[in-house]
Amino acid sequence: MKKRAIISVFDKTGIVDFAKALQQQYDYEIVSTGSTAKLLKDNGIETIEVSKLTGCEEMLSGKVKTLHPVIHAGILADVQNIHEAKEIADKNIQAFQMVVVNLYPFEQVASQEHDEQTLIDNIDIGGVALLRAAAKNHKNVTVVSSINQYSTVLQNLKENNGETTPVFRRGLALDAFEITSKYDSVIMSELSEEKDAHKTMFLKKEGDLRYGENPHQKAALYKNVESESVDYEFLNGKELSYNNILDMTAAINIVSEFYDVASVAVVKHNTPCGVALGKSINEAYLKAIDSDPISAFGGIIAFSQPVNTEIAKHASSMFLEVLVAPDYEPEALELLKKKKNLRIIKLNTPLKDFKKFCEKDIKVTPFGTLVQEFDTKELDKDSFEVVTKKKPTTEMIEDMVFAWKVCKHVKSNAIVIAKDFKTLAICGGQTSRIDSMEIALNRACDGAKDAVAASDGFFPAIDNIQAAAQCRIAGIIQPGGSIKDKDVIDAANKYDMVMITTGIRHFRH
Repeated sequence: MKKRAIISVFDKTGIVDFAKALQQQYDYEIVSTGSTAKLLKDNGIETIEVSKLTGCEEMLSGKVKTLHPVIHAGILADVQNIHEAKEIADKNIQAFQMVVVNLYPFEQVASQEHDEQTLIDNIDIGGVALLRAAAKNHKNVTVVSSINQYSTVLQNLKENNGETTPVFRRGLALDAFEITSKYDSVIMSELSEEKDAHKTMFLKKEGDLRYGENPHQKAALYKNVESESVDYEFLNGKELSYNNILDMTAAINIVSEFYDVASVAVVKHNTPCGVALGKSINEAYLKAIDSDPISAFGGIIAFSQPVNTEIAKHASSMFLEVLVAPDYEPEALELLKKKKNLRIIKLNTPLKDFKKFCEKDIKVTPFGTLVQEFDTKELDKDSFEVVTKKKPTTEMIEDMVFAWKVCKHVKSNAIVIAKDFKTLAICGGQTSRIDSMEIALNRACDGAKDAVAASDGFFPAIDNIQAAAQCRIAGIIQPGGSIKDKDVIDAANKYDMVMITTGIRHFRH
């Protein structure tokens, strides 16, 4: 008896060639429905209409085609079980060995903001039932739920004398369950009166990591199957660790703020320790390293432009964990590869698009899971205001904006001191803002003269202004909004400083 496949697909890409291969190379009998059956017949593929098996024509404008015992018994029957095999044989029902289905594009329709009736019309019932039935009986049935699986299915048949292997079928079954699970979740979310009331995130394990933040903590990397991840290439070094991935993300986030100029960010323990812009990537690199060369030891460095040989020579003289850049000159890459443990990452995703992949910030707590939008807020010209009598020069404003953008990536309470597009001192994670200010000023030392300071939150008192004035800071950029704003601005005027308020807070916990 011939093997039998039922094919019912919305997306018909590649289905003709796939069905021809099943029939001509592996002697499958094809059963199909509606427009899929017509397409196959029009292309010379002998096809049995489902209605010929069930004895029932399509009903309810095509809503009911495959929902019939003849079809589902043929899919669900365990032919290795004597009793079930005899039962379907007695009823003249033939078993299916393959189910090929893809679903109505509910998610795509929903993304186009259609009315509710259109959404309901695009909820697939029969297709989901076929996939789940075939996946349940994967011991006997190969379930093909995506056009991307056609080539691998044919390859598996070729390598195994026209049969698919049990391990392969199980993997396809899990894929089908993943698709139907996500499908139902999207429907639930879209039809809910409050779309944000139901959130399901589907994570697929990419692999185990050596450990987490510490050796005694297990860790793994998962990818969200609902959204794309950044495109990158691993060119050299030890495998990326949990901490590497966090630090690399932080470093790229910073240089993506300055994607259209030469920029470099050095990150240590998920915190920037040196950020700089330059007329060239070489200049930006040297300035960023010089910001805090001690902290750069064992750091992660991100570049907005390709790494050249000159940079590679300097970086090779240091102990670094990770370099990530849009590209590497061939000689530079060969030089860097001599350090066998240095992780070298080529980021293929354009930096200007990087933030598109940082949609949600999620933290799991014992009280529940916190979900917030990623902080992508840019400076707003309507809330950006010079509030002091002294006005800034163009150069000072540019330094202030630079420091402000870096400050967003530092843990609260955050203070960044900068001059000439170079961070002189970065301090965050302190429990009082005055502590952060004093530590940053102490690090900047004499370099604070005529520099600018950025704060991620408003100043609750004038002590920060007094400390900045003592070190001859020329200008401060901060959100504003404190009940002490008048006192703070008066203090800035007293010390002949420039102050800009942004109306935007950038806390980071």
